[in-house]
Amino acid sequence: MHIVSLALGGCLKAEPVRYGLTEDTGGHITYILGEMEALSRRSDVRIAEIVTRRFDAPDLGTIHAEAVEQVNPKLFITRIDSGEPSYLAKDALRADREAFTQALIAEFRARKRLPDLIHAHFADAADVAIAVEQALGIPFIYTAHSLGLDKRAAMADHSSALEARIAEEDRAIAKARAVVGSSRDECERQLAAYPSARLGKINRLIPGIDRELAKDRLSSANDLIAPFLRDPKKPMVLAIARPVHKKNLVALVEAFGNSATLREKCNLVVLAGLRDSLSSGNLEQQQVQRALVESVDRHDLYGCVAYPKSHTREEVKALYSLAKRTHGVFVNPALMEPYGLTLVEAAAQGLPVVATKVGGPQDIVAELDHGLLVDPCDTSEISTAIERLVTDRSLWNRCSRNALVNSAGMSWDTYAAGFASIAAEILHDAKNEQTPAKLLVSDLDNTLTGCRAGIRRFDKFMQRQNEFGFVIATGRSIVEARRLVRDWSLPVPFAWITSVGTEVYMEDDRGLTLDEGFARQIAAGWDASSIDRILAGHPDLILQPSYEQRDYKRSYFVEDAGRVSRIEQLLRSEGVAARVVFSHGRLLDILPPRAGKAAAMMHVAERIGVPSSHVFAAGDSGNDIDMLTTCENAILVGNHAEELASLAARPNVYRSRRENASGALEGVLAHHRARQRRMRQREGVPA
Repeated sequence: MHIVSLALGGCLKAEPVRYGLTEDTGGHITYILGEMEALSRRSDVRIAEIVTRRFDAPDLGTIHAEAVEQVNPKLFITRIDSGEPSYLAKDALRADREAFTQALIAEFRARKRLPDLIHAHFADAADVAIAVEQALGIPFIYTAHSLGLDKRAAMADHSSALEARIAEEDRAIAKARAVVGSSRDECERQLAAYPSARLGKINRLIPGIDRELAKDRLSSANDLIAPFLRDPKKPMVLAIARPVHKKNLVALVEAFGNSATLREKCNLVVLAGLRDSLSSGNLEQQQVQRALVESVDRHDLYGCVAYPKSHTREEVKALYSLAKRTHGVFVNPALMEPYGLTLVEAAAQGLPVVATKVGGPQDIVAELDHGLLVDPCDTSEISTAIERLVTDRSLWNRCSRNALVNSAGMSWDTYAAGFASIAAEILHDAKNEQTPAKLLVSDLDNTLTGCRAGIRRFDKFMQRQNEFGFVIATGRSIVEARRLVRDWSLPVPFAWITSVGTEVYMEDDRGLTLDEGFARQIAAGWDASSIDRILAGHPDLILQPSYEQRDYKRSYFVEDAGRVSRIEQLLRSEGVAARVVFSHGRLLDILPPRAGKAAAMMHVAERIGVPSSHVFAAGDSGNDIDMLTTCENAILVGNHAEELASLAARPNVYRSRRENASGALEGVLAHHRARQRRMRQREGVPA
């Protein structure tokens, strides 16, 4: 494959990059370089090409006037000359877009071979990619990075420019062959809020992180901040962000200045882009820079705050490490953060975090369990969270340990494998047109995942035979289920049963699409508003994140399995008809009476004409109970949860000796052999 990564804004070049040099030279450049370097290492990628604008601005670096920059033998940066030699900030790029688009199309037409795929970063690049696809037929994938709908909500901005951007983002979502997001919040709330969004087209790919740290940079990073500080050995409260209002850096200085504990015990280090003076940059940058200095001055923080004018990427990585050594904290107080790559970078160095609860950080902190979430508009909440981490050593130690352990799997190579898988699906468009004679319906977590050798055996079995249609049945959302299938290299399912059997997705002419017929089937008797009202503030329940709440599912955490029956009784006493499903020792899902994995399984079978006797089902936990009790050919994998132990005595259930995917495969073969024996007996053939 020849993959093009397309981005119009910022000073895009090979490392070292002067991040913060302009307002558009930020995290997306780290993302693009990490993505493309990893793709260039893959054997299935022939060329990895970054395409951006060519401009001549010596103060920003002479490299940006070069037509081609070679990064490695397979990776290079191509700069397109649109006829406008000036550097253009994002607000000025629109006027240059048509000329850039035509120049890019001309560049591609002049080549002997076209690229296979474009990865467009931000909606302006997607708009260019739409025109390129119309002219040359090159498909594209869209990554938004930052979305206007959330900015409008967080910043109360209803300007015509923002409304135009939102419309452009919706068009990009509609036209892209696939849409990529980084966090569950971005994929399942932010992107899903757009009119043209379809969850079946949205893919979550977790960005990687650079873990390497040059030891000689530690001293230079210390030299960067030491002149500002009376006692550099105090715990460091570190923040790194562009100087724009939405990053909310002034609120962090206010939170620090209002806390006697933090002023006494800590140092505050703020890296707010690069500047020559307080008059550097555009008007917004100047306003934020001046507000930061005024807040420092108002609270008289001199001697305990460092605010360096410039820094390198290596110094930033070293500052994470220095902050960890002082038992400090990294803080992201943004009013809205689409993802939060800095939180993952902090995790890679074992540095606990305090982060905004608006946007992607709620996913990152939940998954890495390395810090605390706060309301970015409440400075007292921000200061209290920082105080907790720097004064409670056991909490700090736990968060630091979790950061290192739980972030270990976040790599650009993993990201590249997922991206290549999505690209291959788009380019090969390999849809299974054959209707299967049998269905293997399997739970995902622990039933299949857990052993890669077992998954390889499972995959080979599915490749060898063509009578089975593979169906996933999971408590996860469609976005998370697809991510896990990619991460574990499982076969692409024939159909997807997701969100504990409340959603069914199958391929049609529009791609992977929600089965509206099943949705109508389970809607009868469902009263979500009454469930919300009855269980609001219930002392036994903790509401799961917003993206876990689906049209036909309400999800909670419950710490005591004994309380589940009380929840069921409460709903019955209020006259609410619902199914209550408890699994994995703490997950509680409330579904419509007609929903569940069993109902969805039978719906898929009926839709494609597979008799129930030819349906096989495998599971391991409580949300599989209805499926395993209903299916004639049920499989209980060897590593099943204790809550399913009683099912092993049922005549329709085969209890596998093996675990995970190997156990599922063992059960399929065992049921198949048993069926053949029964057929021979009915025909009078000796066993």
